[in-house]
Amino acid sequence: MYLKEKKMMNVEKFQGILPAFYACYEDNGEVSVERTKALVRYFIEAGVQGLYVNGSSGECIYLSVEDRKQILEAVMAEAKGKLRIIAHVACNNTKDSVELAKHAESLGVDAIAAIPPIYFRLPSYSIAEYWNTISAAAPNTDFIIYNIPQLAGVSLSKELFMEMKKNPRVIGVKNSSMPVQDIQNYKAWGGEDFVVFNGPDEQFIGGRTMGACGGIGGTYGAMPELFLKMNALLKENRMEEARKIQFAVNEIITLLCSGHGNMYAMIKEVLKLRKGLVVGSVRSPLSPLTEADLEIAKKTAKVIDETVARFA
Repeated sequence: MYLKEKKMMNVEKFQGILPAFYACYEDNGEVSVERTKALVRYFIEAGVQGLYVNGSSGECIYLSVEDRKQILEAVMAEAKGKLRIIAHVACNNTKDSVELAKHAESLGVDAIAAIPPIYFRLPSYSIAEYWNTISAAAPNTDFIIYNIPQLAGVSLSKELFMEMKKNPRVIGVKNSSMPVQDIQNYKAWGGEDFVVFNGPDEQFIGGRTMGACGGIGGTYGAMPELFLKMNALLKENRMEEARKIQFAVNEIITLLCSGHGNMYAMIKEVLKLRKGLVVGSVRSPLSPLTEADLEIAKKTAKVIDETVARFA
């Protein structure tokens, strides 16, 4: 039986920095269990509070159900008891999403999460039914709504939010919309025990000051030191110092996005350059790095190291 009183502990439980986990591949493009485990160990050593697995940064839309199970199993083998794990389980159909939700609960994740179905523009009641069906498949696990309207094509409206609040397993929102006011609204509608994560890395400070208890981000893995430092400074109310790091981080994000190849291919190369981690490239149709991109990656890694030395 799910205990509703657990909700009061969730804001504390999910505070801090939770990098969005990257899909790790062998050189032939198949999922690599050993490289996945190595990336988990890297995050543990970095001192982050948790991981968000099989989301956008994990290239979930291009992975099979079995791929995603294999990744989560490898993550949990290394991280269980050491990091908070949120498993994104949404697929573009309810059947596969339910299968992943059941699997995630069987592994003992801390929460599951889901975007709305994409492509068809579904009405709110269809999205609510989809999310509630996924949640019911993992009856002992907390559920987090993933709001990313710029990619999913639908926003988390107040009507849909309040409908989902009727589900006692719904404890929070990972909010990746750009207006930071959305975070304020979700906190106001959800109450002080409701968890809201900041999604856009470029506005980590803005999201936190508007009520987010922590952040889940796709670029955290390239520079966890800087996000951890920002989070620590915010706790100490040292806003001016945190703001300087945010501006530096935003310049780094611009570099990460400046190549021909996909940003996650760039981040994986930066991880290789900075930490010696080899986790493969990205899965087609995402574009790998070109020869010219390798120079951008070298420059980016150097800038991150210099910024870490300066601030962290």
